[in-house]
Amino acid sequence: MMSSSMKSVKSVKSSSKVCVRPASCRASSAVVATRASAVPRSTSSAKSSSKSGVRGDVRVFGEYGASSTSFYTTTEKQDSYDSLEVVLGTKCADTQMRTLIVEMLDAIADITEALRSALVTVEGSSNTFGDAQLSVDVIADEIMWNKCRESSTVAFGASEEEPEVKPCNPNGEYTVCWDPLDGSSIVDNNWAVGTMIGVWGSKSGSGDDGLIGATGRDQVTSLIALYGPRTTVLVGLDDGVYEFSYGCTPEGCQLADGTFAPWICSRSQITISEECKIFAPANLRATKEVEGYKKLVDYYMQEKYTLRYSGGLVPDVYQQFTKQQGVFSNPTSDSSPAKLRLAFEAAPFGLLVEMAGGKTSDGVSGGSVLDVQINQVDQRTALCIGSSKEVDRFNEMICMVE
Repeated sequence: MMSSSMKSVKSVKSSSKVCVRPASCRASSAVVATRASAVPRSTSSAKSSSKSGVRGDVRVFGEYGASSTSFYTTTEKQDSYDSLEVVLGTKCADTQMRTLIVEMLDAIADITEALRSALVTVEGSSNTFGDAQLSVDVIADEIMWNKCRESSTVAFGASEEEPEVKPCNPNGEYTVCWDPLDGSSIVDNNWAVGTMIGVWGSKSGSGDDGLIGATGRDQVTSLIALYGPRTTVLVGLDDGVYEFSYGCTPEGCQLADGTFAPWICSRSQITISEECKIFAPANLRATKEVEGYKKLVDYYMQEKYTLRYSGGLVPDVYQQFTKQQGVFSNPTSDSSPAKLRLAFEAAPFGLLVEMAGGKTSDGVSGGSVLDVQINQVDQRTALCIGSSKEVDRFNEMICMVE
């Protein structure tokens, strides 16, 4: 049963600037909303240059102002936002699935709080690939394992940190695979990072553990969490992709007891357009060997596409849902082989992108990455994902698919 803090959000406006977050958010203190007054820019230099015959602040004409190729949000403020409980009650028919989604969101909330308090240091241990583990990697992975082992719905679990399917609850219905903290190489910069979760029925594939022999298309849902200034999560529900925001306190969403629901639905039934002007090119080293990839990147530049690439898979693909367009490409080559993990990264994101009207490519045959059979827990894949016409362009130039 869900806590009382997750009851339907009521449209009650609050004049208070002090927003107390619910206990379930595990916040250490109340959130105080403050606004900074904008300081007007001095115009003395502009006046001076005008008198001397030199053109003034040219930024007003756009030369140094916001680029015409920038993409800003068009999302308008709502009078109220539905709580997680309300949305799951109407958009997720399976009660076990609702329970699992709430459990995964609880884990994501815990990871959010851990990221806010933990320093990024080398833990002194390494994962099965020999990569040094960071403190936040270990913390996030432990949170996920604890949640899955405590769960009544999870039969098997597997972590990207240690790619082995392990039993959790013999009575559970699902196999859950996760990358606990994607973006280890950029988290020390305090850049956006994320968690990726794929969910299969425990009898999928060969039926032994719900993973081996299955495909990404066999997933029953997936969740992608983005940890930035805010924590937001994409979730696949019965009729599309929804975004939930954690710990937000928008005006008009206060509960009757003065608190706020830990999760509110910030976007509904998200779609990705078939065309785009945003590109995120990964594995650019491959352009030295893959002529088609070099030509594709040159095309993006010549056509003045907007480059939005951070080196973190979660933020680089998640933007396709907020901007409702975009393409991420990561081909493979002999000296720069594919590194993305099929079960932990490509399949969870692929499910949501295709649910939203986008397209995926396995980077080799040109077929959907969701149709690639999972034969190893740590199986790697090339990937192109995003707006359908751009994935088609990738297939034509890299996979030679007409």
